[in-house]
Amino acid sequence: MRVTLHTPAAAVLVGKQSICSCRSLGTMSIPPSYSDLGKAAKDIFSKGYGFGIVKLDLKTKSQNGVEFNTSGSTNIDTGKAGGSLESKYKLKELGLGLNQKWNTDNTLTTELSVEDQLAKGLKVALDTSFVPNTGKKSGKLKTGYKRDYMNLSCDVDFEGPVVHSAAVLGYAGWLAGYQMAFDTAKSKLVQNNFALGYKAADFQLHTNVNDGTEFGGSVYQKVNDRLETAVNLAWTAGSNNTRFGIAAKYQLDNDASLSAKVNNASLIGIGYTQNLRP
Repeated sequence: MRVTLHTPAAAVLVGKQSICSCRSLGTMSIPPSYSDLGKAAKDIFSKGYGFGIVKLDLKTKSQNGVEFNTSGSTNIDTGKAGGSLESKYKLKELGLGLNQKWNTDNTLTTELSVEDQLAKGLKVALDTSFVPNTGKKSGKLKTGYKRDYMNLSCDVDFEGPVVHSAAVLGYAGWLAGYQMAFDTAKSKLVQNNFALGYKAADFQLHTNVNDGTEFGGSVYQKVNDRLETAVNLAWTAGSNNTRFGIAAKYQLDNDASLSAKVNNASLIGIGYTQNLRP
């Protein structure tokens, strides 16, 4: 069992930081999904920074393999509190997975998945949500196919006519990705994104173009076993609003880390994470 405690102090931001560990593309295995391109840099900037929020995460695993994740948070300024309970269970021999999550907004989500059964590398999942108070229901069919050099996905929302799909190809550390959303009712592309990048053991480069108007890039560098750094840059065509930031994470020991970031708007964030173990 592991407990992670997040406690703010003055202007200090607190959170938990995790860096994606993906199989190296140097030996050329499965590339990451489109949403995970540049994830290492994104995590340095985004995870663990919550202004005026106290958050507690609890993770544990039962003897029969069921994982339980409990999260609770409160906003110091408004006093609003919230939480969620998530359970994950897998039958590896059958390739079945069941994830259920409930939050204090009284929303229940369930995902049932089958992996590597219909075909090697193919995952099919049914993702549903239900709000008992209103009776609102929603569902989505998600498919993914992962093999050496490629990672493909296609999602269909039962509530709307939009189909989301993405593809990432990788070779010798180089990555190229494309993401689209197609409105079948209007026979029109509503999202058209491209990405290029490079991934090594301690270095990642990521660039992307969204709908031909939004441009972005990031660099991630693992300096040593304790220090990780990241830089990001973004701008929009036809606008002078350029966004630039620098961030770093320093691992104090196995259970404590210190994070800091600053951007071109002179906003500074500092975070401290402490894992509590029984």
